[in-house]
Amino acid sequence: MQKKIILTIIIVLVLIIGIYQGFLKKETPKFTLVETEIGNITQEISETGQVKKGEETNLNFKNAGRIEKIYVAVNDEVKSGEKLIKLEATQLQIQLQESKASLSLVQAGLDKLLTGASPEEIQVAETTVANAQTSLESSQQNLKDVQSKAEESLDSAYEDVVNSLDDSYLEADNASTVIVLLQKTYFTENYAGGIRIEEYQEGIMVRENKDEIEKAVADIKSYIGSVDDNNQHYNIDLAVSGTKEALKEIQISLRFIREICEQSSYYNTVSATDKTSLDTQKSYINTALTNITNFQQAIASAKATNETNINISMASVSTAQGVLKTAQDKLSLLVASPRQEDVNSYQAQVKQAQAQVQLLENQIQESTLKSPIEGQIIKINKKIGEMVQPALPDAVIILLPTDPFEIEVDIYEEDIIKINIGNQVDISLVAFPDQVFKGRVISLEPTEKLIEGIVYYEVTVAFEQIPNGINPGMTADIIIKTASRENVLTVLEDAVQKKEGKTIVEIFKDGVIESREIETGLLGSNDMIEVISGLEEGEKIILR
Repeated sequence: MQKKIILTIIIVLVLIIGIYQGFLKKETPKFTLVETEIGNITQEISETGQVKKGEETNLNFKNAGRIEKIYVAVNDEVKSGEKLIKLEATQLQIQLQESKASLSLVQAGLDKLLTGASPEEIQVAETTVANAQTSLESSQQNLKDVQSKAEESLDSAYEDVVNSLDDSYLEADNASTVIVLLQKTYFTENYAGGIRIEEYQEGIMVRENKDEIEKAVADIKSYIGSVDDNNQHYNIDLAVSGTKEALKEIQISLRFIREICEQSSYYNTVSATDKTSLDTQKSYINTALTNITNFQQAIASAKATNETNINISMASVSTAQGVLKTAQDKLSLLVASPRQEDVNSYQAQVKQAQAQVQLLENQIQESTLKSPIEGQIIKINKKIGEMVQPALPDAVIILLPTDPFEIEVDIYEEDIIKINIGNQVDISLVAFPDQVFKGRVISLEPTEKLIEGIVYYEVTVAFEQIPNGINPGMTADIIIKTASRENVLTVLEDAVQKKEGKTIVEIFKDGVIESREIETGLLGSNDMIEVISGLEEGEKIILR
C-alpha cells in the first residue's frame, strides 16, 4: 500500500513538472545578448610583404593645395619627421576656428541641457507665465465688456426701431382715416351716378386703393403685435421688413389717389383743404418710411460694428491664450528633466562637431609634408606658388633613404584609402619569430597594379631600427595601424544590421525586442565598431 502511495506521488510530480515545462515556463529567448561598453578601437590592416634594398622614396601630399614654403633643397640630409614642404592652410585654419566655435556651441547646449535651468531663469519664466495669465484675464474681461456693450447698443437700436414701428402705425392709421373720409365724400357710387356715369371708374380705383391702405394698416398692426408678444430681435426684424413693405404700399396708394384728385373730372370737385390733407399724409408716410429705413440701417451697422469689435476681442483672447501656452511650455521645459532623446541628439551633434574638428586638424597637419625616414633629398619637382594634386603620379619630392632596407607590400584598393604616410606599423619577420619590429609608412604609390585581375597599390614601410642579420627577400608580416579611438561607446560589429538604408540594432529590454537606428563611426580590427549616437553604455543588444 505504501509503495502505491509513493508511486502515485511520483506520477503527480511528473505531471506537474510536465505542465510547468509545457505551459507555464517561459521559453528562453533563442539568441545571444551582448552589452555596449566604453573602450578603445584600433583600425588595422594586415598584409604580407618582402624586405628589399632601400630605393628612392617618392613623396606627395594627400590633399590638393598651393605650395607656400619649401624648407629643403636638393642634396640636403634630412631626418625622420623633418619638415620638407608646406601648403597654404589659411582657409583650413579659418574653417577649423569655425568648427571649434560650433563644437563649443553644441557642447554648451549639451552642458546646459544636463545641468538644467538656473533659479533665475525659472523665476523669469514664472514671471512670464504670471504676466501672460494676467494679460489673458484682461483680454477675457475686455471681451465680456465688448459683448455687453454690443448687446446694449443693439438693444438700443432695436428699441428705437420698435418706437418707429409704433409711429409708423399711427401715421398709417391716420392716412387710412383721411382716405376713408375722402372716398366717402367724393368717390361714392351715388355721387358718381349723380354726375357722370363714366367717372365712376375712378371711384372704383380709389376704393380699391383705400382697401389696400386699410389692409396695409392691418398688416402693420399685426407685425407690431408679434413684437409685443415676444420682443425678440428676429421678430422685430420681420416686423420692420413687413412694415416697410406696407408703408410702401400706402405710399403708392396715396400717390395714386392724389393723382386722381388732379384729373379734370375731380380737379374742381375735391377741395383744396382735402388735397392739402392728402399731401400731408403722403409726407407723414414718406417720413415714417425714411425713419424706419434709417433705424433698420442703424441696426445693420450696429451688428457689423459689434461683430468686428467682438472678433477683434476674441482674436486678442486667442493671442493671449497662445502667449500663455508658450510661456507655460517654456516653464515646463525648464523645470523638467532632460529627455533622453534630446541628450542623445546633443551628444550626436557634439561627436559630429568633434569629428569635423579632427578632420580639419588632420588636413592642416597633412598640409606640411614631412620626411618619413632619414635620407637625402635628390629631387624637388615643385616650386613655391605651384599647385599640387594628389592624384597625379609625379612625386613632389624624392629622397634616398639612409637605411639600406625597407619593406614593400601590396595593399588591396579598398584598404589603401585608410592608409597615410607616417602610420605606425608592427613588423614580424619569419627569420626573427619572437620579435616585433616598429616601422612607419613612408610611401604610397599612386599608380595601381593588377595582380590576378585585382587592383592593388604598393606601400613602402621603413624600419625605425634595422635588425641585425636582415637580408633582402625576407618575408615580412606587417600590421598597419590606420586609426584609433579612445574611450568611445562600442558594440560588436555582428550585432549591427543594415536595413532599408539604415543602420540598426535590436535591443532586448524587459522581455521586449526593440529595433533602434544608430549612427556608427570607426570599424575596429577586433570586430568592434564605434557607436556615435542611438545607444547608451550597458544596453543589451541581440547578436543574431
